[in-house]
Amino acid sequence: MSTNKFLKFSLALVLVIFLMAGSFGGGFLAGHYTSLGGLRLPGDFLSPTATVDTASGGTPQDLQILFKPFWEAWNILHVQYVDQPLDDTALMRGAITGMMGALGDEHSGYMDPQEYTDANISLSGEYEGIGAWVDTTGDFLTIVSPMKGSPAEKAGLLSGDEIRAIDGADMTGVNPEIARLKVVGPAGTNVHLSIGRTGNDELIEFDIIREKIIVPSVTGEITKDNIAYITLVTFGDSTTADLRNTLKDLMAQNPVGLILDLRNNGGGYLQTAVEVASEFIGDGVILYEQYGDGTKDSFNAEGGGLATEIPMVVLVNEGSASASEIVAGAIQDHSRGKLVGVTTYGKGSVQNWVPLSDDQGAIRVTIAKWLTPNGQTIHKLGLTPDVIVERTESDYNNGIDPQFDAAVDLLLHP
Repeated sequence: MSTNKFLKFSLALVLVIFLMAGSFGGGFLAGHYTSLGGLRLPGDFLSPTATVDTASGGTPQDLQILFKPFWEAWNILHVQYVDQPLDDTALMRGAITGMMGALGDEHSGYMDPQEYTDANISLSGEYEGIGAWVDTTGDFLTIVSPMKGSPAEKAGLLSGDEIRAIDGADMTGVNPEIARLKVVGPAGTNVHLSIGRTGNDELIEFDIIREKIIVPSVTGEITKDNIAYITLVTFGDSTTADLRNTLKDLMAQNPVGLILDLRNNGGGYLQTAVEVASEFIGDGVILYEQYGDGTKDSFNAEGGGLATEIPMVVLVNEGSASASEIVAGAIQDHSRGKLVGVTTYGKGSVQNWVPLSDDQGAIRVTIAKWLTPNGQTIHKLGLTPDVIVERTESDYNNGIDPQFDAAVDLLLHP
């Protein structure tokens, strides 16, 4: 992974992760990766038996009055709670979780050491599981998008599906992260999912065999109508190089137009999003990052793109998120091409991922919002396509793709 991409992740779904063994979250990070500087926890905080003197136990002088009730509660638990000894590490992590939750921001939060390790697995490689991106911020583990060609897609899971039960165990009231861990597993094993789906009164039952999944970041072909059709699965380490190689091959065949398919692409690295957009946009702003004080940084097209003039259409849907929305929003705002499909996911905030001392995980802190070149925010709104075309469950099941057909028609009959 390059230093630039490691330090600056894309604005993807913060709590969205692959349903794969060694769960994958690297493609859904948001913002910047930083260190703690001089901050550390108060002394003796992790001691298994110690209580803390609120006057001199390591709490900074100017915070001693504020934190007095916290340390009083800590002491009371260690003296009065019925089941001793207490797990001080669990209490510490719970305190951080509660603090982050008090922000009221669904994208800020605490990752324990295992979650943090999982989330930093590279965007490229082989994985074992059902192959879907999921959201863990709601009441149930929810499918954001199945990966193309994955067991999840083959079984018929759709964006918005809620996993209500796993192998017969009801997930009501169960932390969605715990539910995720129950879904992942080694290739060749079966997982039974009971799915709640909008419009269905009864749960839908699925048996899915987990597989080893190799994630292709880019695929491309020339269609029978002489249109270059490129699909981006993610925005990872190799995506820019893969895209350029694909474009060189396809553009040499003199296609009459180009379709960029970003449907069910949950995101990836910010720098990769800028590089991808630069293949289609010759110059100008790709996106802005706007901070709490009103200041903002701009990210511009890098130049040298291989497909900056060819007529193009971008396919998007409710599973297109973050880095996908950056690229699609830039193409739309620059009038470089039309968007076809349905409204995108709507993830437009930027998070710092800050590792904590002593390998105790990390916190995610929202520090900015990103805006399209025209200054529009898509956070919780998404991008509205120029041409809205639905693709129903029946269409999926029967291999019918009216969104793709509409894109072809736009290119052939502008």
